[in-house]
Order: sequence, then C-alpha cells, then structure tokens
Amino acid sequence: MKWFPRGYGGERRCPDDVKREGWREQGLLAVSMEDPRLTWSERELVRQLGNRLYGKRQSGRV
Repeated sequence: MKWFPRGYGGERRCPDDVKREGWREQGLLAVSMEDPRLTWSERELVRQLGNRLYGKRQSGRV
C-alpha cells in the first residue's frame, strides 16, 4: 500500500504552470533571461531589473 501525506507524491506540475499560477494569483514573475520567447530588448529589460533589485550576477555568467 502506498500512502503519501497531502502535498507529497503524485505528479509534479509543469514549471510553466507554477509560474503562470504565481503570476495570476500573487503577482510574482519568474523569468529566465534565456527564455527563447523573449526578444533581445525584453531579455535586456529582465537583466537590468535583476541587477537593480538583486545586484549583478556572479562573474562567468552574462
């Protein structure tokens, strides 16, 4: 018999579903700079926002 406490086990949600739900319900936005759906200018905006809010990324990364 397999029994898992509520919230454990079962199938995981797709990461995009989690991001979508976070945006719609809580106004949170998780964006990857490497997301191919973004244009260059959108990726640059994400980079600038990240730098302003959290500081520059570690060296060795763009």
